[in-house]
Amino acid sequence: MLTEAQIYGIYVPVVTPFHAAGELDLESYQRYVNNIIKNNIHGLVVNGTTGESPTVNIQELQTLVDTSRELLKSSTIPLVIGTGTNDTYSTVARTELAANAGADAALVVVPYYSRPSQEGIIAHFRKAAEVGLPIMAYDIPGRTGVGMTLDTARTILEMNNVVGLKDCSGSPLLVSELSKSGSKPVLCGDDLHFFDMLGYGAAGGMLASANVHTDRFLGIYEQYRAGQVEAAQAAYDQLVPLMKLLFKESNPAPIKWLLTALGELSSDTLRLPLTSISAALREELGAYLAGEAASDRQEAM
Repeated sequence: MLTEAQIYGIYVPVVTPFHAAGELDLESYQRYVNNIIKNNIHGLVVNGTTGESPTVNIQELQTLVDTSRELLKSSTIPLVIGTGTNDTYSTVARTELAANAGADAALVVVPYYSRPSQEGIIAHFRKAAEVGLPIMAYDIPGRTGVGMTLDTARTILEMNNVVGLKDCSGSPLLVSELSKSGSKPVLCGDDLHFFDMLGYGAAGGMLASANVHTDRFLGIYEQYRAGQVEAAQAAYDQLVPLMKLLFKESNPAPIKWLLTALGELSSDTLRLPLTSISAALREELGAYLAGEAASDRQEAM
């Protein structure tokens, strides 16, 4: 099971591939996830926001957990399963499923849509933590409509079985203040703020963009950890244009399109209400790929 000491580096939240008709595409999933874990990432995250978790039913979640566990059977990479919903009892049931299927931890988001009070948020996480599986709390107010206050984050992180926090709050406040007080580890979930968040005390990142150029994101983290801050900054800056494109429209639509263009997935199909990216963004991402290919050819000469 996931420990605090294992929460560092680059965790990759993977997409959930679907066939054009909408069912799970396990062949693409196995091929694509194998290519991700070959990079020796620090954690694999399944059924998070990037995995379209609100549209994945509990039977499909069981399939994804079982398939992921099999892919990682000869690896020490932790498997984190997104189990959070806007219903506490559904969250508990999914967390129990993940625990029984051999997941190392659950990623539990602040309940969305309902906009609970801070007391309700705390009670939600307390119920999830009672399952016994290590919990990574997930704060993303831009999607949930309500976020954790600093006091709420501290209270949740003090709970037994809560081992860390994914911070997508859009502000350095949580990670900075929690780091100063020596709290449990925080991973940055805002890709475009990742480098800055390392400076504020983040232990690493849970980054959707790391589905592409995974090795480069790992290199940035390793350079920063080794004190090569300027080199890490330069490498990070090179990836900023890609990250901006990948979040120009709702995640994971741009990532799915790009992974399909790269041959990792058989289709960029999303489940409604998400739809594929616009023609304008396809053109921009296509130009990015063409530029990358030209750069690779230049380096090979």
